[in-house]
Amino acid sequence: MEPLLVSTGIVAIAEIGDKTQLLALILAARYRKPLPIGFGILLATLVNHGLAAWLGALAASWLGPDALRWILGLGFIAMAGWCLVADRVEDGPKATAKAGAFLATLVAFFLVEIGDKTQIATVALAARFDSLLLVTAGTTLGMMLVNVPAVLCGDGIARLAPLELIRILAAALFALLGTMTLLRLDFGLLGA
Repeated sequence: MEPLLVSTGIVAIAEIGDKTQLLALILAARYRKPLPIGFGILLATLVNHGLAAWLGALAASWLGPDALRWILGLGFIAMAGWCLVADRVEDGPKATAKAGAFLATLVAFFLVEIGDKTQIATVALAARFDSLLLVTAGTTLGMMLVNVPAVLCGDGIARLAPLELIRILAAALFALLGTMTLLRLDFGLLGA
């Protein structure tokens, strides 16, 4: 039980205010579909943290910190551009809209979590404890404990604030994160 409890606590604390929590808010505001977003976060985190528990240390040694910094920085800037693109999901059938929210969340969460402090924590926790299953379950539970409320709040914020304003603010924040990553400016705000 210790690997599960320790992993849950460490990742939940690390995730508060993290870029993936920001992403949860943005996705909730953009799609207004909490259930598919929540399942997207769950599956992306399970896959990402499962892989991190097994291969994270090896991948980090292959890429090195500079390559990882460039991948993350450019990824954030690309995410900023994506935030500015108006959705066409509402024009299609409801099933497409639900798949759109789920798939967008799945892909975005998986990619943004690469090199994040919670992924790195997963690698360290897997090295510390014998049970990869309990570590992966614990880190995933920690992510869900913090991000599900963010998804629910993001949906409420979307009802109060214009979606265009949310898009612009989200794009600005991702562009700032990307620029800070590329320039190696941390100030304790970046997850990696």
